[in-house]
Amino acid sequence: MTTPQSLPASVARVEAELELRTPTRMVPDLDRITDLLGLLGDPQRAYPSIHLTGTNGKTSTARMIDTLLRGFGVRTGRYTSPHLQSVTERIAINGDPIDPEGFAAVYDEVAPLAAIVDSRHADRVTFFELLTAMGFTAFADAPVDVGVIEVGLGGRWDATNLIEAPVCVVTPIGLDHVGILGDTIAAIAGEKAGIIHAGATCVVGIQPPEALTVLSARADEVGARLVVAGADVGLRDRVLAVGGQQLSLAGLGGDYDDIFLPLHGVHQAGNALSALVAVEAFFGAGTDDRGPLDIEVIRSAFAEVTSPGRLEVVRRGPTVLIDGAHNPAGAAALAAALSEEFDFTRCVAVLAVLDDKDAAGIIAAIDPVVDAVVCTTNSSPRAMPADVLAGVAREILGGERVEVEVRLDDAIDAAVELAETGAEGMAGSGVVVTGSIVTVGEARTLLRAR
Repeated sequence: MTTPQSLPASVARVEAELELRTPTRMVPDLDRITDLLGLLGDPQRAYPSIHLTGTNGKTSTARMIDTLLRGFGVRTGRYTSPHLQSVTERIAINGDPIDPEGFAAVYDEVAPLAAIVDSRHADRVTFFELLTAMGFTAFADAPVDVGVIEVGLGGRWDATNLIEAPVCVVTPIGLDHVGILGDTIAAIAGEKAGIIHAGATCVVGIQPPEALTVLSARADEVGARLVVAGADVGLRDRVLAVGGQQLSLAGLGGDYDDIFLPLHGVHQAGNALSALVAVEAFFGAGTDDRGPLDIEVIRSAFAEVTSPGRLEVVRRGPTVLIDGAHNPAGAAALAAALSEEFDFTRCVAVLAVLDDKDAAGIIAAIDPVVDAVVCTTNSSPRAMPADVLAGVAREILGGERVEVEVRLDDAIDAAVELAETGAEGMAGSGVVVTGSIVTVGEARTLLRAR
């Protein structure tokens, strides 16, 4: 876990001040961020952007888009959330997180103006709004050629939605944040469709039919172009490979074969397709008789893609993976990847979730691929207590498959021991730490320190 003592003093200071701005609260309007960015000179207008929303896969897709753009010599600014280990990860310039001094400097530039905005509105500028303004400002100051911007929550009222990007991506939509975005796929899709603006090209990953209906209606309403996976573009072939998968993709400009993606899971193949097509759309491939992008650049860039905390192997003997699945759809994708790509004779999950998440749905999704679950907690004030989570797990898995360890480090140790018990040697055992990005970030810090 990242603690104030382990952070550079400059970052710890800024993070402490940001935390005072109610980091988990969403105020559904764009008044404060519009005011703040106006005082800053609208830095988000200094460069074009590619905007991403969806329920699962946003950060992985954003990282792929970033890597592809840089492969073509484009200087990028990437804004993602939440972070795994340090808040500075959220603002990346040309592939690297902003340095601590730069992070503090941009905060000191934006914070006085946020105080002015506070005085003008009933609600203060939120944690996410201030951080978004910092990201946009840092990118303008760098400067970058293009922003790769992930929404924080939803789309229509998200602080990032002032960019009105010419290219946007909607990754698969599922049920999450139902108390804020709505309790149906259609309602959630309606919120996420808010990032589709007039004249934009919107790349749509595989969606439930009710989500696609809403997205199509929004595109028609504003005069945007919709490019739909499985209809307009597609995954032509996928073969498992050592350390990842080999893909053939059909894009806007043509076919792209023999692409090695060093990430696991068919869902990452879908994310790769969306990333490729978004970059094609940004460069105009498939229009005005333009053919495919340079295949060698595409291959080289995809081979360099990383997505920390997404089915990431952090230890061998036994294998320990971390994955940020925090809703049933994400857990189902995790379970499918474990079943298809990891030949474990015994697998144990370490699970810690936030209190507002569908813990039962997550547990039911991983039930077929795990032999036991160790329930624990993380440092978030919204974390579900380990014993409460264990109660949910026992109703689904039975008491004999569930253990409780309040501390995350103890839970990981207990899971390793359980995995090795009954497995055919350590090579046949596996542990997966999941349930929350907070959980995964803290596990990553612990395991890397070891």
